Amino acid sequence: MITAADRPVQRPARAKLLAVDALGRIEHTPRSALIDRLRAGDLVVANDAATLPASLRGTHVASGRPVEVRLAGRHSLSHDDVREFRAIVFGDGDFHTRTEDRPAPPPLVRGDRLRLGPLAATVLETLGHPRLVSLAFDGTPDDVWAGLARHGRPIQYTHVPEPLALWDVWTAIAGPPVAFEPPSAGFVLDWRTLDALRAHDIRFATLTHSAGISSTGDPALDARLPFDEPYHIPATTAAAIALAQRDGRRVVAVGTSVVRALEHAARTDGTVHEGDGVADQRIGPASRLRVVSAIISGVHEPGTSHYELLRAFTDDATLARTLEEMSAHNYRTHEFGDSVLIERHSSSRN
Repeated sequence: MITAADRPVQRPARAKLLAVDALGRIEHTPRSALIDRLRAGDLVVANDAATLPASLRGTHVASGRPVEVRLAGRHSLSHDDVREFRAIVFGDGDFHTRTEDRPAPPPLVRGDRLRLGPLAATVLETLGHPRLVSLAFDGTPDDVWAGLARHGRPIQYTHVPEPLALWDVWTAIAGPPVAFEPPSAGFVLDWRTLDALRAHDIRFATLTHSAGISSTGDPALDARLPFDEPYHIPATTAAAIALAQRDGRRVVAVGTSVVRALEHAARTDGTVHEGDGVADQRIGPASRLRVVSAIISGVHEPGTSHYELLRAFTDDATLARTLEEMSAHNYRTHEFGDSVLIERHSSSRN
């Protein structure tokens, strides 16, 4: 059985890396040896999104009952586009209770008001589930940003018992604050690693993707994950991908969010253009990967949307063996856990 990492340490000294090559061969290494699993000429692409303090405690005004609102999506990455969000709403409690055991919120209907610390919001509509709503904050974008900064906390789950600080969930390359949960595959990166990439002639580029929530606590709602997520691909990253493709080099995605963005942006010939988009696809075993050659990711459990995405890289038998190996070697799951590097299976190459 694989257990969850329970301490908010991004780069623990004993972190492990399980590597799976294109033939399905498995090897265990320390995660500190990641650089040795990459090749000169590889292009490593990471998500530079910083994590929002997207958990807001407050009150459902009509009933007076406490709620927790977890922001879970918005229409774009624009700094000014912060009035309307998709959100998951829970009843009383916090991360010390398992998400699956959290009580439902009071019945929510269009027009309901929520008081969330210094912020106030209106439910615009329910979205086919008692916990899922769209809402609009009062005030200007600056008012919303200030309220989030003053009152919000990182979304958190019970496997980490101590409250998370915002710096616990920001990667070393964090830039625009647009992620709802951390793009935690990027925890493998620090400035020393980036220097090592350069020294080994491994190229590095970034994109910005609004990484969404990993769990809602309800199987029916979890089945709708991942939600639509906006992204931005800079011109420099599009050019670096074109160069790697021209030279027959690997494009290595740091995290599932990078895979979603690049594969959504890809044209049928694998060309990736700069600009904005909204990743609205689901990637799984039937998906044809046009851009990404390998993925660096966390340890994910079957049934999650992240695990489904890994099925696009290798076959189910290989993934089953990886789970057996990780269980036998005491790997840790979730955002502060260990890592995998999976190269696209030879049978799925274009």
